[in-house]
Amino acid sequence: MAQLPELPGVLSADQVAATGAAIAAMQEPSGALPWFPGGKTDPWDHVESAMALSITGHLDEAVAAYRWSAQTQRPDGAWPIEFQQGRVVDPNVDSNFCAYIAVGVWHHYLVTGDTDFLAELWPTVRTGIDLVLRFARDDGAFRWAADGTSLEMFDEALLTGNASILQSLDCAVRIAEVMSDASAVSRWSAAQAKLGRAFASAYSDVLGAPLGVRPGVFEPPSSHSMDWYYPVLGGGVRGEVAGELIDLRWDEFVVPGKGIRCIDHRPWVTGAETSELAIALEALGRVDEASTLVDDIGHLRDPDGSYWTGLVFADGKRWPVEKSCWTSAAVLLAVDAISRATPGNGVFRDVRQSVVVP
Repeated sequence: MAQLPELPGVLSADQVAATGAAIAAMQEPSGALPWFPGGKTDPWDHVESAMALSITGHLDEAVAAYRWSAQTQRPDGAWPIEFQQGRVVDPNVDSNFCAYIAVGVWHHYLVTGDTDFLAELWPTVRTGIDLVLRFARDDGAFRWAADGTSLEMFDEALLTGNASILQSLDCAVRIAEVMSDASAVSRWSAAQAKLGRAFASAYSDVLGAPLGVRPGVFEPPSSHSMDWYYPVLGGGVRGEVAGELIDLRWDEFVVPGKGIRCIDHRPWVTGAETSELAIALEALGRVDEASTLVDDIGHLRDPDGSYWTGLVFADGKRWPVEKSCWTSAAVLLAVDAISRATPGNGVFRDVRQSVVVP
């Protein structure tokens, strides 16, 4: 196993190992990684948690998680939005949830170099990404969801979901390149390039647009912090423009010493959002700020190594009262990105903005 991620003075390698073990302890016998023991499992957060298992040396558990994804995929390539202990609770389909399998599979391959694993999960990725392409609109953006039975789609294109899909498409293209599938490379690259152009247009004048994004293609940013930083995290916006976007709303969301607000008008900081912002900052070279954010959420760390989801800082109460698997995972992915410890540390940083379409 490669060196464990760590941030001296913030999180030691032993503490990182404890968090990885806490995530592994939440895994169900099926391989599913629920939000917390007995809680729901969704396809996106499940993959994020599996990524944390990969970087902490829980490779068998990570593979079991990805095999769960393969086994629960529908024949059309989709996943239901929500499971609970093996039972489908919400059969509807979220395009971003279905796309994220490519990020996880590519990340595990980067960490391990396991070509047999990549070949085993390739049919799952291929079917899933081709399903996601059915959600694409003529303007390059992706519709966010569909009815689970008819696959009738809701037309809105959400910022966070589309930014994540951009990263997923990039990882999918990289997998297709390794698998020598020229057809997949061609159609997925074309979709990624078109979505990239949609982001370039929407964020062409950050300082002159409401909340940093021009209206038109995407739904307006919500009050959630994810709609602020995710275009940077997913690779849709980088460079000077990305820095301007982050600075534009920094004071709305960042609570010094505590983390970032999940919702701009509520006194509630959350560990996952704080960690994801840290990853976005690291991708921009703002490493000190990224490290500070990870340090700021130390108050969410439990003695067993897991992380509480959030804190209402107005009254000092944890809410919700749960230690979520994916919050712990986001922290570890941030530590790995900042420390550049494992071969998967650049999975967010290295998203390609411009793709040469074959």
